[in-house]
Amino acid sequence: MIAFTASSAVTATAAWEASESEAIKQHLTARLARQSLPIRKNPCVVFSFIIEESALHRMVGGTTVLKEQLERLRDSVRLRNVEVQVMPTQLAAHSGVNGQMVLLETLERRQFVCIEAQGIVSIRSDQDEVSEFWLRYGMLRSQALHTKESARLIEHVAGEL
Repeated sequence: MIAFTASSAVTATAAWEASESEAIKQHLTARLARQSLPIRKNPCVVFSFIIEESALHRMVGGTTVLKEQLERLRDSVRLRNVEVQVMPTQLAAHSGVNGQMVLLETLERRQFVCIEAQGIVSIRSDQDEVSEFWLRYGMLRSQALHTKESARLIEHVAGEL
């Protein structure tokens, strides 16, 4: 995610004990390099995230790292080009429970979906396939908390730490 802090990114990648240290370093470098995308002016990049509520409470790296992460997330939602919605834990099933997906659209309006699981990345560009993921994304947005409610929840959870 774009809003990862350096501490949380290091902690998350350190969990890959079986991976080669060079691969971990490359992944971490790439992840941290993406931090500048939300504030890039030309071209401006628009981001929209849906985050599971449980991720706001996961103590990856401990209380200090989580609080730092939530504060970064809180600051990110204040940007004009970043939207964050939280999927409530009380919603038992939704079309995103099968894993993470990243939907991308180029300046030329070409659409892609990137699916990652257990370190394996699959990028799809078939229009029919990609369209199905955009439909799922629309369903997820309608089930998640509104952006303002999500921002209040993130602020509340950060304040509790």
